[in-house]
Amino acid sequence: MIVTLIIICEVGFWLLLAAGLALRYWAKMPRASIAVLLCEPILEVVLFVVTAIDLKNGAEPDWKHGLAAVYIGYSIALGHYTIKWVDVRVAHRFAGGPPPVKLYGTARAIDEWKIAARWVLAGLIAMALLQGAVWYVDGDGDIGSLRMWQQKMLWLIGINVIIAATYTVFPKKAPPVVAPRRGAGNCATSHEAPADKEPTRSA
Repeated sequence: MIVTLIIICEVGFWLLLAAGLALRYWAKMPRASIAVLLCEPILEVVLFVVTAIDLKNGAEPDWKHGLAAVYIGYSIALGHYTIKWVDVRVAHRFAGGPPPVKLYGTARAIDEWKIAARWVLAGLIAMALLQGAVWYVDGDGDIGSLRMWQQKMLWLIGINVIIAATYTVFPKKAPPVVAPRRGAGNCATSHEAPADKEPTRSA
């Protein structure tokens, strides 16, 4: 049941996102778009409540409950970022919006640290929910799968910190600017008479 609900929440997330963007850019209904996008957090609340009820009813804690905690952590920490990321690209592709900004050097490193911070937050939220489940079980069941997910969250945090550090130590360089070839702009006027001389008249 939990796995099915996670799939429903994930599909629902993207369906709500697609509906919200369609209302904004095609139907020209920005208020309705905001209302639809604000429904996104409801999915996480439903998943959290159902997971808690499942544990309370005596379900053995396993990888499904751990996955639910990870999904909730991601949605809280990166859900808004994901919506904004998709919004910029849809606006550029279908609504004449500006292209996504490409960052290099220090600006790119700062952006990578911001993304890493979101992943760290997602991991900490998931770990906190998992720890809550461990305390809830209180030795009455196998908590090995929950501890395993906590370890995976530590790996997730470490990997994202390493990626951000890599962009700091080895900053991504902007591509070289190709200068226009000399004389390329004069091709159209190369056969015109000089402005300070009259054209030669035939007899």
